[in-house]
Amino acid sequence: MSAAVLEVEGISQRFGAFQALKGVSVAFEAGRLSAIIGPNGAGKSTFFDIVSGARAPTEGRVRFLGRDLTGQPQHEFARVGIAKSFQITTIFKQLSVHENVRVAAQMRQARYQLLRERTAMHTVIEAADRLLERVGLSALGRRTAGDLAHGQQRCLEVAMALASDPLLLLMDEPTAGMSPEETGVMMGLISSLAKERTVILVEHKMKLVMGICERLVVLHHGEVLAEGSPDEIRNNAEVRRVYLGRR
Repeated sequence: MSAAVLEVEGISQRFGAFQALKGVSVAFEAGRLSAIIGPNGAGKSTFFDIVSGARAPTEGRVRFLGRDLTGQPQHEFARVGIAKSFQITTIFKQLSVHENVRVAAQMRQARYQLLRERTAMHTVIEAADRLLERVGLSALGRRTAGDLAHGQQRCLEVAMALASDPLLLLMDEPTAGMSPEETGVMMGLISSLAKERTVILVEHKMKLVMGICERLVVLHHGEVLAEGSPDEIRNNAEVRRVYLGRR
């Protein structure tokens, strides 16, 4: 795939006698919104761990923009333009909303000057302001992060991930635990972000994924069962049998 931003080739992952992934090869085009789907235990989380640099594969290669990142430390994945938002929120709950994003922006723009006076860091503060506006949290900047509603905390985490200005944003179960209203807000945000960068989701809510994603990759027992457009996946008899419980 000539326009691939992320490519994995022959990825396998073993945990003792258990093999979570078995020779997975797939590529993701730049500028598209894609999703990894599959039943519980399909290997989705393990796949995300590998492509975000959290885990090195037992076998296979990971390439980003043609560069082999296999076995590189996670900070190297982040340095070249890959960011991940997690299924379990990883914000600093004791800090304010603005401080959370400012810390994330500061790590990119003032990595070796973390103890500078806050008032002297105009660039970082302005970046945090822009990011909070981007995710719809501008009015809550002074609020303690731990006091936010769950959906707002997830949006805050997205803002923190965006602070590194990634080319590829990985989102692990972005609507987990959200109310229908919060889910709608998040899916709208994801759709708008996908107009600016490549986005790959892991998401269990099939209806939502089918409604916004351009391409789906279906994993089953650690292998690629199918890949294609939402219509192609919806009409795939094997996917209906395995994932949707239909015949």
